[in-house]
Amino acid sequence: MAATQTPVKYHQLALFIGSVQQDNIPRLFLIYGEPYLIKQSFQTLSCFLLGNENRQYALETLEGGFVSMGDIIEQVSTFSFLVSKKIVAVKDIPLFQTVQGIKEISFTASDLDLLTQFIQKGIPQNHFLILTTTTIDKRKKIYKAIEDKGLVIDCSVAAGLRKADIDEQRAVLKSVAAQILGRSEKILDTQAFQALVDLTGFNLDLFSQNLEKLISYSGKNKNISITDVKTVIIRDKKDPIFSLTNAVLDKNVQLSLFYLNSLFNEGYHPLQILKSFENQIRKLILVKCFTRQLSQDHSMNLKKLNFNSFQQIVLPKIIAHDETTKAAIEQQDMDVSDIGAKKKTIVSTDLLLASNPKNAYPVFLIFQKSENFSLKTLNQALIFLSDLDYRLKSSSFDAKTQIESFLISICSKGGFVYAEEHKDSRYYF
Repeated sequence: MAATQTPVKYHQLALFIGSVQQDNIPRLFLIYGEPYLIKQSFQTLSCFLLGNENRQYALETLEGGFVSMGDIIEQVSTFSFLVSKKIVAVKDIPLFQTVQGIKEISFTASDLDLLTQFIQKGIPQNHFLILTTTTIDKRKKIYKAIEDKGLVIDCSVAAGLRKADIDEQRAVLKSVAAQILGRSEKILDTQAFQALVDLTGFNLDLFSQNLEKLISYSGKNKNISITDVKTVIIRDKKDPIFSLTNAVLDKNVQLSLFYLNSLFNEGYHPLQILKSFENQIRKLILVKCFTRQLSQDHSMNLKKLNFNSFQQIVLPKIIAHDETTKAAIEQQDMDVSDIGAKKKTIVSTDLLLASNPKNAYPVFLIFQKSENFSLKTLNQALIFLSDLDYRLKSSSFDAKTQIESFLISICSKGGFVYAEEHKDSRYYF
């Protein structure tokens, strides 16, 4: 293999791939710098090296700091019976720094010498070793060995506060934005871009995640405006789950689907999301049952009731209702327990309409938003969530799609219909 000119900047990788001759393709790569750019470069490089090979069998990924040097060399040297090409990728390999974790593996000088010898001897044909790390030390012998025999891909970006550094960071952010927006054929205007940069700083992972959120939020609109940025991004870095339930209470299907996708991207389990829906639906059912009793002819429209009127007319009746509920539960516990009279019962706030009546505004809001749903719709929704909960715990399926279907149905004008249509396929004991 002819000598390879190194290092190559990340934005030059595509040019390198397009010009390199088959006989000159390196078998060793070191990618260092910004984690987001490392991931992008690794994706581009691995697709090029493997071609039509099945990634499932041809790509072996190892975690640096948790794998010994002997295991790395053994994996690269072992031939596969299933594929003709093989990539061994070692993520965050601690070649130039000391590992901090107690359980992690640090490489000794002997380990580095062993890798140097392996590199100089030559990696087997059609086998590739890709190493990634955030920092390097060009003075180290191992770096010089990698640079001599392989290709170094530089994904670093200036981290200073000089004008030149800031200009470089801005250029990288613009490049990342262009790639992401191009896939969705969206346009981010100058003001919106600057607002997004101000909110995220130079954090490529956060910047790209927020941009994906904006794309989802914008729906069919081609342009993403500064108003969209202020609406979506000016909040905690992680969307709280109550943002999703509040969007459902408002019957805003677009925003509900947006928050659902955000929560899944942040690693929420479907059962966590289901439980939040169940709690909210149960609370709404309690409210609807109470308001039906409060207004026998169903003439009371809470949406037209202002907060002051709610406090004067409705809140005292809510407090009285909760006191009756507490007394009934305490009496029931005393009837079924020998020690009931000796031990004070703690009543769950889930059974109360106003767990904290001194803070009446949240109670007012939930009563107002309950007007968006009929009692029949809420009962149907609770049956659906119960069935979905059982299925999640007993089988494997695409939970996200099912929850999306639920959101679309419950937010629709026609209401939610489920139990009768699925009475022959219900999941219950």
